[in-house]
Amino acid sequence: MDPRLNWQKSSFSGGGEGNDCVELASSAPAMLHLRESDVPTAVLTAPPTPLGDLLRAVRDGLL
Repeated sequence: MDPRLNWQKSSFSGGGEGNDCVELASSAPAMLHLRESDVPTAVLTAPPTPLGDLLRAVRDGLL
């Protein structure tokens, strides 16, 4: 995992204390990184289009 990634907390994550949020970072060339804050070493890395497709499928209840 690249320590220089700038992780951003999801706007849908809980605002309270603790590690209950999803974080997203981007890197060149056009890769997105997704992790859950309570397991920061487990990172899903994918190009934007396939990751977007996965997130839409999850949101729409298709998976």
